[in-house]
Amino acid sequence: MNVSNPAIEKTLAFAEFDTTLMSAAKDSPWLGNGAVTEEFNPSFPVLERLLSIPVRNKAVTRSGRFAQGVDAWLAHELRRAGFDADLVWPRPEAPRVLSSDILELLRKLPERLADEVHESIMAGKAGSIDARILGRAYMKQTDVVMTHWSTGPELLLSTKAMTSSFGKNLANRYEEAYGDAANLRARYPLAAVGFFFVQRATILESEPAAFRRTVDMIRKLRDFGDGFGYTATGLLLVDWDESAEDPEVKCVHAPVPADIAAPQFLNAMVDAVLKVTPIDLHEAARARRAGEVAPLPGHGSVDEQQDALF
Repeated sequence: MNVSNPAIEKTLAFAEFDTTLMSAAKDSPWLGNGAVTEEFNPSFPVLERLLSIPVRNKAVTRSGRFAQGVDAWLAHELRRAGFDADLVWPRPEAPRVLSSDILELLRKLPERLADEVHESIMAGKAGSIDARILGRAYMKQTDVVMTHWSTGPELLLSTKAMTSSFGKNLANRYEEAYGDAANLRARYPLAAVGFFFVQRATILESEPAAFRRTVDMIRKLRDFGDGFGYTATGLLLVDWDESAEDPEVKCVHAPVPADIAAPQFLNAMVDAVLKVTPIDLHEAARARRAGEVAPLPGHGSVDEQQDALF
């Protein structure tokens, strides 16, 4: 009997994205054509390539692979913003969730011992595929996290993907999202807590009323000053041709209002982290936010970063 293992399924799902992420440019999101921009410039082509993988494998809903593509992309965008790759989970390579202190130790061990420890971690004895965070009332599996033991969680991001049955499921998503925001922000009031929602663009024609409710929901999930809502919320529409032999996912931007679109969402999340941390933390992210050509922590030399930027 062939029994499905969710942990193995999730590990394989992230592995499918590795080649795309490793080859993706790590350029600053605030530099475009050599000019400094105030607005975050997300690498949408990378997301399109990532989401095309589960679509072509007919695994849009199976094992959450479509949503995991969104998680992998958002983590990639945070690394582009200048945050240390080892602090942002899911990491760009397995194990996806692992303390940066353990990673630093591995790099200092003799090669043979490091390999043995790494094998032990990959066997599930230390690393994880899920970031489970304790909130005020319950543990929450958080999709994208930036944390270190010395700072605690600095960024907590929940993602949802909805590709069908929009109106039927929207109320449940709203209730879940609002409860998760209160749960996390009550324990981590200074953390940047975000919610990012990806819908299939077929909602525009099949259920236009549900799309209007979605836009309203995304706005109402934000913090109105009472400390219960999200630091930032965002919405993105995507679509693909079901009849194509090799379908390609494309982002659909025009219908999404600018105040809830992906650029403002990523801007707000990055700025929220930088606002509440000392000036000597996240120096690369601060430099990139200011429009400077700054190397990413642990991602190679300054020359390599400049080659990626221009």
